[in-house]
Amino acid sequence: MAEEHGEDSKPYIECRDLFKIYKRADLEVVALRGVDLEVEAGGLIAIVGASGSGKSTLLNILSGLDRPSAGQVRVGGRDLLNISDRELVLYRRLDVGFVWQATARNLVPYLTVRDNVELPLAIAGVDVSLRRARSMELLEALSMEDKAARLPHQLSGGEQQRVSIGVAMANHPPLLLADEPTGELDTQTADQVLELFRTMNRTYHVTVVIVTHYPGVARYVNRIVHIRDGRISSESFLQPTFQGSGAAVEQEYLVVDRVGRLQLPQEYVEKLRLQGLAKADLESGQVTIVPADRGPRPFDKLRAGSSDKLKASAFSRSRAGSAGQAQGKPGHPGPGDGGSPSPDSEQDQPNGEERPEGTESVRERGGDGREERQGGGDIR
Repeated sequence: MAEEHGEDSKPYIECRDLFKIYKRADLEVVALRGVDLEVEAGGLIAIVGASGSGKSTLLNILSGLDRPSAGQVRVGGRDLLNISDRELVLYRRLDVGFVWQATARNLVPYLTVRDNVELPLAIAGVDVSLRRARSMELLEALSMEDKAARLPHQLSGGEQQRVSIGVAMANHPPLLLADEPTGELDTQTADQVLELFRTMNRTYHVTVVIVTHYPGVARYVNRIVHIRDGRISSESFLQPTFQGSGAAVEQEYLVVDRVGRLQLPQEYVEKLRLQGLAKADLESGQVTIVPADRGPRPFDKLRAGSSDKLKASAFSRSRAGSAGQAQGKPGHPGPGDGGSPSPDSEQDQPNGEERPEGTESVRERGGDGREERQGGGDIR
């Protein structure tokens, strides 16, 4: 029993350290950067994020339209990283339904509503009578049975998306994916389409993943996954407030992956000016993150100290060299060193005679390059 329970508790969608890299000429674009995601069977989630954050790339991988570059991704027991081409075709045909934002990609323009819903069943080889029964069942669930004989151009945008959901659900897929299904709809119609996804989820127990920018999606899904810069940054849930009938508030939680990485909200980073180093302290079961000191890193200080020592050593050698040049050849002590007096000193004059008038002695001070005059007169 324990083994059966463990088998049943496995997530239907499981992504581990998922990467996707697009290569164009010499340019590499990393769309997904180590995504970790689990979705239980029968779940209803939405993936939200800014344009270019990687949400549509993730959906394309889950649908089998694109292959990951590295990592692990399993859907219903299928390994989509190491799947063969033949198995991938069967997976897209039978295991997953897809709804695009543009209805032109979902419907065949010269087929009626009923024929569009029956088309996937015909490709799968389903009998005509079974196709007709299944299409009418879905059209009734979508409140489109009275428009079964119409062509797509005779429908409104919301009605076209309703039929698109029917086409995606035709083969009883366990997974239903939708990429911006409300992007071209007004608010009222968008609410109706999202309500239909919830109806499909509850009626047929299908796992639903919706990529959207729609701000009111929290009312129709059980869980919202926020993706930023190719990583899952946070998740949010709608929780009741008990302040009134049906009142609820959306609570957002940061996601910590298996190795302890997390993404702080961008507004926190900008407000605290977090960049580079930061300190994390654990106290009373809470983690506090504060910016590090603005000073240089320890290595920079060590390198700066070594540089100062080298400069001081070079300056000392420069002083010693200048002094040696001023005093004469090496090995000859200068005045004040306890050796022989300088030839310019008065003791060197024979018989203690004084210097002739108008002459002078010039000495160079060690290292400073300035001259000191002794006696009167000008230097010639």
